[in-house]
Amino acid sequence: MKNLILTAALLFVSTITFAQTAFEKAMTEKITKVEDHKTPEEFTALANDFDRIGTKENNNWLPYYYAAFATIQKGRILMRSGNKVGLDSAADEADKYIAKAEALSPNNAELFILKKMTSGLRMMADPMSRYMSEAPIAQQALAKAIELDPNNPRITVLQAEDAYFTPEQFGGSKTKGAELFKKAVEQFNTYKSKSYLDPKWGKAEAEYFLNQK
Repeated sequence: MKNLILTAALLFVSTITFAQTAFEKAMTEKITKVEDHKTPEEFTALANDFDRIGTKENNNWLPYYYAAFATIQKGRILMRSGNKVGLDSAADEADKYIAKAEALSPNNAELFILKKMTSGLRMMADPMSRYMSEAPIAQQALAKAIELDPNNPRITVLQAEDAYFTPEQFGGSKTKGAELFKKAVEQFNTYKSKSYLDPKWGKAEAEYFLNQK
């Protein structure tokens, strides 16, 4: 009888371990693709993959986080190509994923960082008419992220982007941006994520801008 109980217990533990390993393996594979993908279509497919993982692993915020991040990356590609038509829908879709993640992990600085980014996408769809409405939303999201995790280097990366691309007459400059990108790199060197699946992005971008002449 004891042997049967022990065997059942071992099978139960093995099943849990396998499930965790399968989840981590799937997440690691998909997270790697975030760095590799280059087209809106690739990021749409990747976001769908993360969403499916989230549906299966329904107690973890990270799949929905990465689904949102992939969707934001899609929006940024559209923005860089001059295609503003899809920015609102990308922001809306990302916000849906953020809401799912937030239900599982409230008061999470990483999610407020994404909220700042989705607000930025909406603003860039029509900067002239939306700056006054979207800029305060973006800054509130960033302020909340700072409150929750003041040393998070991704916060500094977003601040650096804002400074770098804002004209001097409006308080920005490439010099100010570079100073913040340098600060972000320094923060990345000491910042400790809670797990190896947690967000790591941002350092390569900061280093890229620091290398621009």
